[in-house]
Amino acid sequence: MADEPDNIVLALLRKIDQRTERMADDLQDVKVRVTAMEEGLAGVNRRLDRLEIRVDRIERRLELTDVSH
Repeated sequence: MADEPDNIVLALLRKIDQRTERMADDLQDVKVRVTAMEEGLAGVNRRLDRLEIRVDRIERRLELTDVSH
């Protein structure tokens, strides 16, 4: 009987450890996915910047822009 509480505590600690490991794995997966999203968003922003430059150039050539800019 004296060993039973220790076994229950050890069993609970093992479950907590397993859950903690799964959470750590899940968190690592989330970090990888967020990094991929950030990289994708950076690529989209670069493309938008290039498009903005091109539109500005077209507007200047067609004299569609306000001279004050």
